[in-house]
Amino acid sequence: MDGLTIVILAAGEGKRMRSRQPKVLHRLCGRPLIGYALRTARVLADRIVLVVGPDADGVRAAAGEGVRVVEQRERLGTGHAVLQAREACGAGTILVLPGDSPLLSSETLTALVAQHRAAGAAATVLTAVVDRPQGYGRILRQGGRVTRIVEERDATDDQKKITEINTSVYGFDARRLWKALGELRPDNDQGEYYLTDVIGLLARAGGRIEALAAPDPAEALGINDRKQLAAVAAIQRRRILDGLMEAGVTVLDPASTYVEDTVTIGPDTTLYPNVVLEGATTIGSECVIASGCQVSASRFGDRVTLKPYCVVSEAVVEDDATLGPFCHLRPGCHIGQKAKIGNFVEAKKARIGRGSKANHLAYLGDATVGEDVNIGAGTITCNYDGRAKHETRIGDGAFVGTNATLVAPLVIGEGAYVGGGSTITKDVPPGALAVGRAPQVVKEGWAARRARATTREEPGD
Repeated sequence: MDGLTIVILAAGEGKRMRSRQPKVLHRLCGRPLIGYALRTARVLADRIVLVVGPDADGVRAAAGEGVRVVEQRERLGTGHAVLQAREACGAGTILVLPGDSPLLSSETLTALVAQHRAAGAAATVLTAVVDRPQGYGRILRQGGRVTRIVEERDATDDQKKITEINTSVYGFDARRLWKALGELRPDNDQGEYYLTDVIGLLARAGGRIEALAAPDPAEALGINDRKQLAAVAAIQRRRILDGLMEAGVTVLDPASTYVEDTVTIGPDTTLYPNVVLEGATTIGSECVIASGCQVSASRFGDRVTLKPYCVVSEAVVEDDATLGPFCHLRPGCHIGQKAKIGNFVEAKKARIGRGSKANHLAYLGDATVGEDVNIGAGTITCNYDGRAKHETRIGDGAFVGTNATLVAPLVIGEGAYVGGGSTITKDVPPGALAVGRAPQVVKEGWAARRARATTREEPGD
């Protein structure tokens, strides 16, 4: 939409959130609230202006590139907030959005702007018809035309019965908007300059006021407290899962599955109950994510299997790998094709090569493991010396026996063997066998001698 300026209002304190951080930075399905308005604005507009309050460094940072940020130093109402954006706005159409209504769709806003331009309107209001209008401004009409908006705290008892509400989304003709804002007066219960009053001013001046009813009233839902945050999040989660299922993902139990708005999943992948997928996570096609798994900011290839109760953070898992059950990949891990990371295996900053296996009870920290390596049960890479971390490197085709302790820095060459129960402190050449354990001592008859000595002792000795 060339020539469209979108002004996003994000200067409110959000007192009812009972929080130290601005309301628009509270997260909903993986994004801060303001992130939804910004994402939509980037699709529609060629100019974006964000109005923030004082001491809003976090909101400024969330704006990202290409957004003009202006400050409302005194919180004197929504009309006053929009007025702060005047110098940053262009001519033509201005679309005003609240920063705390994450369910607004780009399709609805596109329709609103199209109707506004086609009618040559002074203003166009997005409305919604709801069963419970409490808390919202009411749309007043005369002869079917919108004449003004009245806030609930200023409404009469009859006006409060109206079920058509204001969504705080408006399209304006820029020239008429600035003139009307200059005429606002704080003649209301809060003593503020209401943007809603602009509608009445424009109508009385003979301007054409259009209205578009949101096709889904949920789009009107704003967030003022944590209960509303949870209610809107539930709607958004269902939308996310519906979209995934329409794209070919199997979600066995949507009610118990949590997938954030930042996650992408390929077709024919199956999500079992109680799965949590967070952050910038990408999961390929034909994967299986079993019950209880939690994945954040990670990338999976195709046909990856997560058995139950795996935790994966900031990791890469290539095609056909199998994880779990009960494995933990900490940040910086890279699991190669067809590799297997089994039950109660933990890895951190570990690169596991194609076809390698760590099937049981191991810790691999700061390790580079080649292809087709066997890591025996109970193996530990001792990567920390009390001051610094050190790397263990294991070559292709090596075999590390059960209960081995590998003290880094350490290199185990290609095709080398480490005997079970060994503590290895020196590099192992390719093809060599390393055994590092104390000689076994056998004392014949020791148990019987101990038993006789015990029976001779007096009680209490």
